[in-house]
Amino acid sequence: MEDYALSFWIYMGVMSVFVGGAMKKILASHISAAPTLVAWLGVTVLVERLCSLWPPAILVLAILCAACCLFSGKNAPAHTLPTEGKAVFITGCDSGFGKATAQRLDALGFEVFASVLDLSGPGAVELKRVCSSRLTLLQMDITQPQDVQQALISTKAKLGLRGLWGLVNNAGVCVNFGDAELSLMSNYRGCMEVNFFGTLNVTKTFLPLLRQAQGRIVTVSSPSGEQPFPCLAAYGASKAALNLFINTLRHELEPWGVKVSIILPSSFKTGHSSNSEYWEKQYKHFIQNLSPGLLEEYGEEYMLETKELFQGHAKTANEDLSPVINTITDALVSHQPKIRYYAGPGVGLMYFICSYFPMFISDKFLQRLFVKKKVIPRALRKQNLLLNNNNNNNNNNINKIDQSK
Repeated sequence: MEDYALSFWIYMGVMSVFVGGAMKKILASHISAAPTLVAWLGVTVLVERLCSLWPPAILVLAILCAACCLFSGKNAPAHTLPTEGKAVFITGCDSGFGKATAQRLDALGFEVFASVLDLSGPGAVELKRVCSSRLTLLQMDITQPQDVQQALISTKAKLGLRGLWGLVNNAGVCVNFGDAELSLMSNYRGCMEVNFFGTLNVTKTFLPLLRQAQGRIVTVSSPSGEQPFPCLAAYGASKAALNLFINTLRHELEPWGVKVSIILPSSFKTGHSSNSEYWEKQYKHFIQNLSPGLLEEYGEEYMLETKELFQGHAKTANEDLSPVINTITDALVSHQPKIRYYAGPGVGLMYFICSYFPMFISDKFLQRLFVKKKVIPRALRKQNLLLNNNNNNNNNNINKIDQSK
């Protein structure tokens, strides 16, 4: 029985890595895919039984799956939609994913409406320089309803009677710093205002144009909206709210012919992530606004370690943004875009572990993956020290009693 269980888990890992994409497409498709799904389930049962009877079948299966994936990847035709005459609106194009996406889509022939916070900023200036005349730059803060309405008016004026093919919800912010208890309420509100309410307003505002074109909504979210990453409670909560809204929208817009996709990236260098001055400023603001009681119980050394861990993690983030840009592009030009895109190294493995392994294993994995904290809060250190002293005293008393007998 133990051999069967082991074979099953190894088989699940192999199938997830090599044919997970095929399974996701089947599960994401309509009821017409039911016969194919039944066939897959039948094959799954047969392979599990084979692995239990003949363990070497696992290795054979892995080789076959790898060969099939390589063959299909090389020979699969690229079916993409034409881009001529299609317009896409992108939020948060000052830097990072938004700026790179605007450049990529412009190069592909899309008419791009790129929103930025600062029309005279370096990101906007570079977009003007490298992109074609099809690009339109718009000043818009997604948390300001008047900015969003003005962007809609400007976009409609350019489109004329046409609809909007794509909306890329990219603008977002992470102002979280530290444990959930330590995070300031302003951080929670700030993340929700941008990541959820801002994106919600933009999406609702441009939906009539998207429905008219039977277009696409592509939203850059985060795995932290689905997995409990330590020290990311405020950011994760805002992304969790966003994910639920987008998934609900996907169901509701299906009759209208609008396809909705979510991008779940791994760690990339964007925005202020590699700016040491930004982290120092955040840390000072955090310490100054933390209650004296919490500062005493946790200790400043605990917060300092958190800041250094965040900085260290940001420095090791991926500088190559192409995995995310490729998925955004695919969601806009593919005949059958995926519902969920996992962009970047390690994301697929993380979701596999969090989906199939016991929770205590997935929790340990997330703790080691993101912030590996070593400093214990000051109050806990005092408790541990007191407990150790009491234990030592009890042991000494027992030794004295034993010696007196």
